[in-house]
Amino acid sequence: MERRSLLASILVYGAAIVMSLVILAPMVWLFLMSISSSADLSAHPLHWWPQHVDLSRYRTLVSLAQNSAGAAFLSALRNSLFVSGLATLGAILIAVPAAWAVSRTPKVQWSLYAVIATYMLPPVSLSVPLYMGLASLGMLNTVTGLALVYLTILAPFATWLLKTGFDTIPQEIESAAMIDGARLDQTMRIVTLPLAGPIVATTALFAFLLAWDEFFYALLFTADERAKTVTVAIADLAAGRVADYGLIATGGLLAALPPVLIGLVMQRAVISGLATGGVKG
Repeated sequence: MERRSLLASILVYGAAIVMSLVILAPMVWLFLMSISSSADLSAHPLHWWPQHVDLSRYRTLVSLAQNSAGAAFLSALRNSLFVSGLATLGAILIAVPAAWAVSRTPKVQWSLYAVIATYMLPPVSLSVPLYMGLASLGMLNTVTGLALVYLTILAPFATWLLKTGFDTIPQEIESAAMIDGARLDQTMRIVTLPLAGPIVATTALFAFLLAWDEFFYALLFTADERAKTVTVAIADLAAGRVADYGLIATGGLLAALPPVLIGLVMQRAVISGLATGGVKG
């Protein structure tokens, strides 16, 4: 038994190390590219470790000088934070009552599956009606309009995730609260939502990441710094005739910082939410 236990521990830790390497390797490579000189990046054979550390690209992208690449990048970063945050907030406000209703009323679950089926459609097929809708509302090239487009993606996604969380909460607890005289809104606020807190936090994080990484609609519905998001800004760095791959890598690392920090802050709630969603109560 001891040998089996030791072997099992070795396999578990070995798998964890391999998975960590697979996850961290791209980030490490991006960092090395971001501090490598142009000569190192174009050398043959490739220099895996930079001969000269170059931090100028970080200074370039965090510069506040007017009409600079840094000003454009920081503006895109702010736009992404606003658009992703607003779309996530709207999705959670819509998804919580919708997911609870679907979870507690099995007869209407078909409606959720019908909405989820729209994910089978390629985004390009929805681009024309979305573009015409935003144009008629005068919301093209605005962060609010882009957040509204993202809401059409995030709300069904969040409802689907939250529904599985509400399924794990026994209905008897809500029934007991109503028997004691609590109204439906009081039951939701005092009983259901505290129990579903971890899965709500997990859903919010996943929705935020989905909005943060979105590129197609951001490219299609934005035109300048007023609404351009960070994914489009990074693509713009590669739009020249001679692309600075180190600058692109620097932009990718800086763009990854906000969601990573948010994930670290919410890691306890996320772990609890994943466990809640994986175990039937």
